[in-house]
Amino acid sequence: MSNTSTEDTDERIKEVSSFRTALIRPELGGIVGTIAVFTFFILIASDSGMFNSQGILNWSIVSAQFMIIAVGACLLMIAGEFDLSVGSMIGFAGMLIAIFGVTFGWPMWMAILLTFAICIAIGALNGFICIRTGLPSFIVTLAFLFILRGFTIFLPQTIERKTIIGGIREAAEGDWLGAMFGGKILQGTFQYLGDAGIISVFERGTRAGQPVVDGIPMLIVWAIVLVVFGHVLLTKTRFGNWIFAAGGDAEAARNSGVPVNRVKMLMFMFTAFCATVFATCQVMEFGSAGADRGLLKEFEAIIAVVIGGALLTGGYGSVIGAALGALIFGVVQQGLFFAGVESSLFRVFLGVILLGAVILNTYIRRMITGER
Repeated sequence: MSNTSTEDTDERIKEVSSFRTALIRPELGGIVGTIAVFTFFILIASDSGMFNSQGILNWSIVSAQFMIIAVGACLLMIAGEFDLSVGSMIGFAGMLIAIFGVTFGWPMWMAILLTFAICIAIGALNGFICIRTGLPSFIVTLAFLFILRGFTIFLPQTIERKTIIGGIREAAEGDWLGAMFGGKILQGTFQYLGDAGIISVFERGTRAGQPVVDGIPMLIVWAIVLVVFGHVLLTKTRFGNWIFAAGGDAEAARNSGVPVNRVKMLMFMFTAFCATVFATCQVMEFGSAGADRGLLKEFEAIIAVVIGGALLTGGYGSVIGAALGALIFGVVQQGLFFAGVESSLFRVFLGVILLGAVILNTYIRRMITGER
């Protein structure tokens, strides 16, 4: 009798239904949301140009922007920390590139590399302060949100007497590293497809012999590379297990030999790296740096991660889910435009979907932990 009673109550040997197994996968919300969003806009905006080559490129670029910063935010949140300075870091990094490359006239590759070094060092400083003081990362990075934004406005005003610095595209012309952030790939392939008329999605452009889509921007390439890297790191390596352990129960992880402090520090640095990648691609695309760039991006990154199934308490999440959350953002933002809906409703969507995702994730957390 005692053995039967033990089997009835032992959680380790209870059978888990396939529905419950699917429900606790972090990507579930992102998958369902992606299907719902695409279905909705196919029904209401299929004839608006949203799904022709130029329309697909538009929402792919916007989604890629969200993905780049969402990957860093996802890994950091799984490790149990937040970084609210991401948006300010984007503006700060772009301004440094403009000052170094345009105002000071340095080679663009040197300006980009020095900017990456400075921003990653600031990410390390964020992590160092959080670890050494025990302060919540929410507070530390909130402080850096204001510090970096202040410097982003102060530096160009002091040096150039303005808050927007142009001329980046000209300064980066022919630069090997600049092309890795502002160029395009597969241009010959797209030209061939446009000339041959192999599939109808490649419409002709307004210029003779020029396809509408003449290549894949490096912004999209960086997004794909970072998503793949983050997913492999998180799911296929020992370091990925350390990330989950550091966010799930830091003290237990330390007792098991996990270098929790090093993991958290590296995740702060990686988040800063992702923000700088975004900033570099952005200034190469626009050819200028502005003091207002990156506003609210930190919140959009966090929302994408939450939609993707990450718990705000850490220790649980998915890079693929975060990427799907970013894809939802990009499709909805552009879909509202193509559908002729007031663009300000995008912010309403952000608030509603954040609330819904948090409620869903709270329910999932209770399922996982057995809380009532």
